[in-house]
Amino acid sequence: MNTMIINGRVEPLPEDPDALLIDVVRDQLGLTGTKLVCGGGVCGACTVLVDGVPIASCLMPARAAAGKSVTTVEGIGAQELHPVQKAFMAHDALQCGFCTPGFILEAAAFCDRWRAAKGTAVPSREEIGAALSGHLCRCGAYDAIFRAVADACAGRFDGGHFASPRIEARDKVTGAARYTVDIRHDGQLEGVILRSRDAHARITVLDLAPARALDGVTAVSLLSDDRIVRYVGEPIAAVAAKDRKTALAALAAIKPTSEPLPAVIGLDAARKDDAPVVFDRASRKRAGNVSEAAGGPAPWKRNVRGPTSVFARRAKRARNWVDEARQASNSLLVEGTFRTGTQQHACLEPHAAVARFDGEELTVHASSQWVVHLKEQIAKRFKLDPARVRVIADHVGGGFGSKASIGAETIAAVELARAANAPVRVVYDRHEELSVAGYRPAAEVKVALLPSDRGELKALSVTAHADTGAATNSTIAGLARLMYPAEAKDLRDFDVISNLPPGAAFRGPGGPPMAFAVEQAVDEAALRLAVDPIALRKRWDPDPNRQRLYDWALSLDTWRNRTSAGSGRYRRGVGVATGYWLYLWQPKVKVEVAVKGGRIVASTATQDIGTGTRSVLADTVAREFDLEADEVEVRIGDSSLPEGPGSGGSRVTASVLPPTLTAIQKLKAALLEQATRKPAPGSNAPWRELIARSADIAISETRGEDGKNTAPGIRSPLKDLGLLGVVFGWMMRRNSNIVIGAGVPSSVQVIEVEVDTWLGHVRVLKVHTGIAVGKIAAPQLAHSQACGAVIQGLGYALYEAREVDPLSGDVLTASMEDYRIPGIADTPEIDVHFDEGGFDHVLGNSVGIGEVATVPTSPAVANAIFNAIGVRLAEIPIRPDRIVAALKGRTAA
Repeated sequence: MNTMIINGRVEPLPEDPDALLIDVVRDQLGLTGTKLVCGGGVCGACTVLVDGVPIASCLMPARAAAGKSVTTVEGIGAQELHPVQKAFMAHDALQCGFCTPGFILEAAAFCDRWRAAKGTAVPSREEIGAALSGHLCRCGAYDAIFRAVADACAGRFDGGHFASPRIEARDKVTGAARYTVDIRHDGQLEGVILRSRDAHARITVLDLAPARALDGVTAVSLLSDDRIVRYVGEPIAAVAAKDRKTALAALAAIKPTSEPLPAVIGLDAARKDDAPVVFDRASRKRAGNVSEAAGGPAPWKRNVRGPTSVFARRAKRARNWVDEARQASNSLLVEGTFRTGTQQHACLEPHAAVARFDGEELTVHASSQWVVHLKEQIAKRFKLDPARVRVIADHVGGGFGSKASIGAETIAAVELARAANAPVRVVYDRHEELSVAGYRPAAEVKVALLPSDRGELKALSVTAHADTGAATNSTIAGLARLMYPAEAKDLRDFDVISNLPPGAAFRGPGGPPMAFAVEQAVDEAALRLAVDPIALRKRWDPDPNRQRLYDWALSLDTWRNRTSAGSGRYRRGVGVATGYWLYLWQPKVKVEVAVKGGRIVASTATQDIGTGTRSVLADTVAREFDLEADEVEVRIGDSSLPEGPGSGGSRVTASVLPPTLTAIQKLKAALLEQATRKPAPGSNAPWRELIARSADIAISETRGEDGKNTAPGIRSPLKDLGLLGVVFGWMMRRNSNIVIGAGVPSSVQVIEVEVDTWLGHVRVLKVHTGIAVGKIAAPQLAHSQACGAVIQGLGYALYEAREVDPLSGDVLTASMEDYRIPGIADTPEIDVHFDEGGFDHVLGNSVGIGEVATVPTSPAVANAIFNAIGVRLAEIPIRPDRIVAALKGRTAA
């Protein structure tokens, strides 16, 4: 029998010649710190050291490790943390943490080689980037990773004293953090989903008996009562078996017979008058929902739903003014058609669920952004008592909007667990993750912007057609209502439905495509008015939060020293763009702050998807009681706790901080009232003494309304909508349990790029991002969120686009080799400026940061490219071929 040495222990290797090293590490040995993501050696998450050399364990045959020494992340810090682990913790060089073990192993190997060769010299960003280029982080933690690796190599973390801003960081850098994909119950089965191979078809025969007959198959379940499939990958049935290999064999044994139906693929084809209809009137309720909360009634015409135009203002007048300006060839009229590509969420932890029934009790571990909502959805769908359903999401490997509601993985896991009377795990493979798990819809956005003769904004027209697939409720144009007040605005949104998987909410849904179009039009208007682009925004945009950010941006050397388009092969340019998001908070949120066994415990049923919620709660409680954060126990990620918010829409901090602070004050009063012995005079830790001596006390508080006193100019954006705003706000609160509060989280970004005009390559050199979201509750974590949002925005602008076969409907970019997300070498220098005013009316003064910081990135890049080469790019991603073609077109003209 072949063996290997792993983390100092001798372990046998399987005889199966097809077994991969990652299978042995994770499944046989239970070392789940090693993560399976891409399965193709692209992302680096599965990295282990083999005889000290970093290896992608998803590609290495297990038998190739015979006689070798293998080290996983659990073995790196087994005795004492490696300097790289300490540096990652101290610099917050991680967010969701799913990619972190792979980074740790590669960085540790690099650091050890570097120290042996060069002592404590500091490696350059280029050297670090080259060493870690085989690793991907979807959260975009690269900026901090650079700093962490440089400091570890320089010997700054050789000692034992360091502090980490993220309380779960040690678990993430050592591989101890357990995600849904890591859950293993006794007798657990593997579930897989049978999916449609047709873009549109009627299933006429579906015989599941051949799958049931296979040895090792325990359960087979239908997932839909509708025999019509409307996209490639639509779930049909599911199988549970003793292992994944057997389950896949069972799927292969099911051979549905189907009658093909006419299909239509994509935005342009679906709008044609003769296009096949995806949903008839009777089946429209089966369409998915691409928006977390927006939407409402709208007319349908074949595959086009809309317009929804409730946010327009004097729309007819705006159209008339634009028409008149067009007929008069008014040089101030800016018109353009902008197209944005489809952006996949590409979460590194795939959608996953593990369901287990214990009698009438159902426990579901899920990679979820909202454990409370998922519990309610499960109970409703399966007609269960909600009190007997529990959802757990201890650690979540990214979400970005795609994991906010019940998905096929959860439905299949519960169905199969009930049928098999055994625990069942369902985990999407990377193809499923990059095809059917949701995406930011592509869009066509037409803009007409008309300044008056006095230079004020007279009319704005935005018409958006979103490529939503088998889903509805996009909002892009409507978001333009809340910026740049104009005398009239014509804002119309259309969903274009086709035989593609449904889209889903994605970080600031609708915001980036709206900004990509509108912010380029504003820049063009500044050019025609011969006004500084920031000064024009400052003139047109009265929002006090953004006014302060404009002043900051005007003072930047990068902006003041910019020049117009130059000559030569390499040309540099600087661009600016503005973005906003809504200040959202969730009613009914409860937080319990308690003394239990002489220790402070804070509990709420929210979850941490890498945003730092655990640490925000711990820091807040610790600060109020003069404790260290690690002295506070935080309990989240469990639906059995007091009701908490979903991790979406940047609403968690604003929802949990106010009740936490109120509960703390009441707990302090209770501690003082019951104390039989006061702290010693002059004690430097009076609350610690009271807590240690206290009996158990628990105070639970519900999130209350904000204060009425706001700073001048700060009010709910719904106020500007009049009665419509009142109705919309009431519907949001009633139907989605979300409140739009006073004040607008805002961002202004100034970006510098270099364009290679021969090859069309764009290199982002520097990003200045100014953000106004009130008081920063956890500065390092907020900095990480801001940088990660920028990185995702750069991916949207320059690299990311799903490609689809226009005939079959197959998603072609369904691997991480084909779907390009930003890597560490794509990371520019990022300067983050926080303006902490504007939200004093919120208890705690803090609102969310995750959405607003990504909205202006793509237009700022586009405006910088225009500044560099004098050609405006109206389609993203801004690929090299598009730049070369645009430059050739200008030359030809």
